[in-house]
Amino acid sequence: MSHSPLLNLPGPSQDLLDDIESALGAARGFVADFDPELVVVFSPDHYNGFFYRTMPPFCIGTAAQGVGDYGTHAGPLDVPEDIATDCARAVLESGVDVALSASMDVDHGTVQPLEKLFGDATSRPVIPIFINSVATPLGPLRRVRALGAAVGTYLATLGKRVLVVGSGGLSHDPPVPTLATAPPAALARIVGGEPMTPEQRQARQVAVMDAAQAFAQGEGPLQPLNPEWDHAFLDLVDANRLDEVDAWSNSWVEQQAGHSAHEIRTWIAAFAALAAHGRYETANGFYRAAPELIAGFAVRTAVCKP
Repeated sequence: MSHSPLLNLPGPSQDLLDDIESALGAARGFVADFDPELVVVFSPDHYNGFFYRTMPPFCIGTAAQGVGDYGTHAGPLDVPEDIATDCARAVLESGVDVALSASMDVDHGTVQPLEKLFGDATSRPVIPIFINSVATPLGPLRRVRALGAAVGTYLATLGKRVLVVGSGGLSHDPPVPTLATAPPAALARIVGGEPMTPEQRQARQVAVMDAAQAFAQGEGPLQPLNPEWDHAFLDLVDANRLDEVDAWSNSWVEQQAGHSAHEIRTWIAAFAALAAHGRYETANGFYRAAPELIAGFAVRTAVCKP
């Protein structure tokens, strides 16, 4: 599923919120019927837990806590340390380099899906897996697919009902600072991880809401959404054609769908985890180009069909 901090903030129309809530309601029903014993979340970070002082392409958390941005859960998550550690070991042994965090800070990209699906981010054991989708340079998409396949192969050894979540995307280009463009205060944050004060977090929320309002009115510098590209990606996912992303360059993804479209990496990893066991079948398909959320917002559920 996509995520957006603007789902928790004033601004989006009730029609849009109702439409997305209907799609998420179908996903909740799917999850409730499956009744997972473990949740694995592939998610990005928005300079709340990972910074340029050390920016791994992938990281598995053996313990984690939500930072509470945009009104999401603040505090520890229920991370099974032994399973998360074994997962990291299995991924490394598969030939995919992955970092380990024994104290991972996660933001709305990880927590919002848990809250939307379960009502409470701590209701199920969860393993957070960070995929860098913001801080360039980024690795090739084929490595993301390899990560997902390695995780999926490991999960099958557990004998548990495991829900795999990919959180992010699709086309969007929100106002995110970069090394090349960030003013000094933002640079100190994205490089050194300088904590934000409550006043700074409030100012950021206001800035995001203002940017979304301007974008929805067709104003401002943000790159337009690309529904055609979004639908092409969803068609690829639905048709079990994940291997085709191996040919996509990062520069092409940015050009077509915006800098934060790299969050499709979380979807690729999640579906690759299923594809490690053969074909999968998608359902509960939802898509809406949502300028009020600065996102092409999509939801999919899927089950293995070996």
